[in-house]
Amino acid sequence: MTIAAATGGTDDGSDRQDRLVGFLRANGWGDAERRPLARDASFRSYDRLTRNGERAVLMDAPPDKGEDVRPFLAVAGQLHTYGYSAPRILAADEEQGFLLLEDLGDTTYSRALAAGVEETVLYATATDLLVDLHRRSPTIGYDVPPYDDGKLIAEASLPLDWYFPLVLGRELDGGERQAYVAAWQDAMPVLRDVQETLVLRDFHVDNLMVLSARPGIAACGLLDFQDAVAGPASYDLVSLLQDSRRDLADGLEDAMLDRYRAALQPADPVAFDRSYYGLGAQRGLKVFGIFGRQSALYDNPRYLHHIPRIWRHVERDLILAELDEVRAWLDATVPAEARIQPGPEARRPKATDR
Repeated sequence: MTIAAATGGTDDGSDRQDRLVGFLRANGWGDAERRPLARDASFRSYDRLTRNGERAVLMDAPPDKGEDVRPFLAVAGQLHTYGYSAPRILAADEEQGFLLLEDLGDTTYSRALAAGVEETVLYATATDLLVDLHRRSPTIGYDVPPYDDGKLIAEASLPLDWYFPLVLGRELDGGERQAYVAAWQDAMPVLRDVQETLVLRDFHVDNLMVLSARPGIAACGLLDFQDAVAGPASYDLVSLLQDSRRDLADGLEDAMLDRYRAALQPADPVAFDRSYYGLGAQRGLKVFGIFGRQSALYDNPRYLHHIPRIWRHVERDLILAELDEVRAWLDATVPAEARIQPGPEARRPKATDR
């Protein structure tokens, strides 16, 4: 998930800068104009390069900070074989963590929607891309990390440390934490009762590009897929249709769900729906933790105003997925009056960082 933007460039000292300049020179971009483009919620940064009317994107992913460009290269290569519009790789230095990428432009779905582009058309194209992807194998040429129960539960547990204490004014005790995790453990069969496929993880309007000159699903450009995993097919669909940062038009989520079901015809539609809504709840709770941590730990409260929207998703999803144990835990521990947007000054009652 992209958290902060427009602060690109590198900050690893003159040695890394020298190696970066050498990489650009070796690939014919040494005299290009560079300007910051974006920065991930990681140590990766991106610059736009311009030379003689041509453009490219430089990804700087320092290995000494734990970054690894090989998953990005592997996933991008497989997406290209499917005919999808992931950025083409123009040059790569895997050892040093430098990539030159095709520049897909500036028109993200988010910007296009803000400019008044027809919402249904964009979401239909993105949904059709997922339909096509889910007809394919998750094998992408390397060992795809599994979206296993441990990872799903760990994500759902983020609010135990980074959101619930902000709104309850206290840390959760060991028994409460154990009961929460146990409720999610019991929910795993519901979340997994769908086919397994390649899951891009952050499939939402901030990471999708409008490429109107390209035909069909290639008109939907793809960014931020290096964390792809093998997991439930319903995950990317709910990531798209239950956006943490924007409200969809009334009826659009149901219309796109109908479009997806009609195209793929899940063997058990009821199981698919329960998985979809269950993963919607899991993802919403994860995002509570991410946004709370950004505010409390990094003094970045600008995402907190999305909290009420996410609660609406989570409350409905838990009912539709019939995740009664998770719902009961929330009702007992985080009552309605605590389901709020914490203030920017909110901090965890204890200073321990987890």
